[in-house]
Amino acid sequence: MKLGFKRGAAAGGKGAENSKTDKPWSAVSVITPYLRRYALRILFGFLALILVDVLQLWIPRIIKGAVDELQRGTATPASLFQYGVTIVLIALLIGLLRFLWRILLLGFSRLLERHLRNRLVSHILTLDKFFYQRKTGGEIMALATNDLSAVQMATGMGLVASVDAIFMGLAAIGFMAYIDVQLTLIAIAPMPILAFLTRFLSARLHQRFKAVQEQFSTLTEFARSTFTSVRLIKAYNQERPQADRFGGMGRKYVMDNLRLASVYGTLFPLSGFIGNISLLLILFFGGRMTINGTLTAGDFVAFVTYLFMITWPMMALGWVADLFQRGITSLHRIQALLLEEPDLKDLGDEAFFPITEGRIEIRDLTFTYPSQREPALREINLNVEPGTFLGIVGRTGAGKTTLCHLLARLYPVPDESIFLDGEDINGLSLGSVRGAIAYVPQDVVLFSDTIAFNIAMGKPDATPAEIEAVARAAAIHDEIVAMSEGYHTRIGERGVKLSGGQRQRLAIARALLLDRPIVIIDDGLSAVDMETEHAIIQSISSYLEGRTCIVVSHRIAPLADAGEIVVMEQGRIVEKGSHEQLLRRSAFYATIYQQQTRMSDEQ
Repeated sequence: MKLGFKRGAAAGGKGAENSKTDKPWSAVSVITPYLRRYALRILFGFLALILVDVLQLWIPRIIKGAVDELQRGTATPASLFQYGVTIVLIALLIGLLRFLWRILLLGFSRLLERHLRNRLVSHILTLDKFFYQRKTGGEIMALATNDLSAVQMATGMGLVASVDAIFMGLAAIGFMAYIDVQLTLIAIAPMPILAFLTRFLSARLHQRFKAVQEQFSTLTEFARSTFTSVRLIKAYNQERPQADRFGGMGRKYVMDNLRLASVYGTLFPLSGFIGNISLLLILFFGGRMTINGTLTAGDFVAFVTYLFMITWPMMALGWVADLFQRGITSLHRIQALLLEEPDLKDLGDEAFFPITEGRIEIRDLTFTYPSQREPALREINLNVEPGTFLGIVGRTGAGKTTLCHLLARLYPVPDESIFLDGEDINGLSLGSVRGAIAYVPQDVVLFSDTIAFNIAMGKPDATPAEIEAVARAAAIHDEIVAMSEGYHTRIGERGVKLSGGQRQRLAIARALLLDRPIVIIDDGLSAVDMETEHAIIQSISSYLEGRTCIVVSHRIAPLADAGEIVVMEQGRIVEKGSHEQLLRRSAFYATIYQQQTRMSDEQ
């Protein structure tokens, strides 16, 4: 079986980001599919919004008729009552239509927010270790909170206010022109000033809002790392310095927001000021026309009412510009993340191949991390037959964990360098490879949930009996039942309520429950003593029977029963053989074994 191997460049995401997000409105393509999907909802929402505006624009015409009748002396209680009833009916219809457009349009913005959030999370889960080495958790959290909220506001109230302002403004100007063209020109004369100021200030809004979002990312990441490392901070008596650093970041965040508010605070009052200048001009010139009799009192009242109606669009321009600048800035940040591509390209279901035997073959494997010059692994050759217990030992930095990461398919490798059941892993889907391996990493990851949930994470339908059986095998059952709520005990953020040894044994139990043909334990029992480690390895041997098991350990004694042990040094395999063979052939192995045995006897 040979399938094509696809692999992206290590900086593929960054290159895509630079090439596709430099145009001001290019990020709108991110939401285009959802605009098409909800096109009818949006259309009916805007129809309801425009009908509201039309009805609002008609009310001054009714008021004009009433005022003119009063001025001529032809008004009667019945006619005035009729005018009043008409306005009330229109107001009721406006209320109903407003409810409708809010449900349709603001509801769309919430649906868009949900879809984008789900898309973000789904995409983030496809990205590999290179991405997480470049991006912090705080930055990702900021995208999923502040930035998404900015997009939601822009596509909700931003779109509503812009369409409402444009239609209401143009229609009101049309009604005003119908009353008197010359007076209308006087009223709109200050508007070009507002357009210029809006364009001038909007560019500054974009840059300053971007700075605010970036500082929020930094603040979020600092808070997250502080809370997850609180025990270390307390142990080093760093509460005050840490709080001071957080305070400094908070002050910068406030200053960035104040700089943003200075632009926004200038734009909105200027809009209102220019609108009031228009009103002043109308009161002066329109009042003189009414006194001279060239304009009826009803037309003057209607004209002033229409002027108030275009005052809102003029004032809304600044607010809408701010919403759109915030939204487009955040959308660019979201687009940049969505353009990130994993270096490990998944070939999909068509490349699925069931790994059942657990045979591992490594041929001349050399691997270098993208950020390093020297290879982490050099010319590794290894054959692991199905059902073999393989031990790996070596000094820190020898390449043991790197080898485990490559076997677990966490980094790309050259073609024809690693084979599982005789198949090149570059021709297999990620699901095929990772679904065949139960991996216990050095850094145990636990969720803030119950012990049972953490053990059964990879097999949610596991029965309580299955969970208890693997917990017994990992020598953690007795300690679990001694807790207040047993297997239902919540262990806190990252297992903060547990010791290091307990966390590692939970991870062992989790891996055993998966019942997979290959088990890799990367120094997963370093937090327990040597005797306990040896006892656990013997205890889980029944689960490992018939499976390929690779155990990395700094201690040699627990690996004495391994079928084969390899010794690594500076990224190479320097020796391999059984425990007895290595004691005779490897001076490093024998020395380390003697030192560890002596230390154990002394304890």
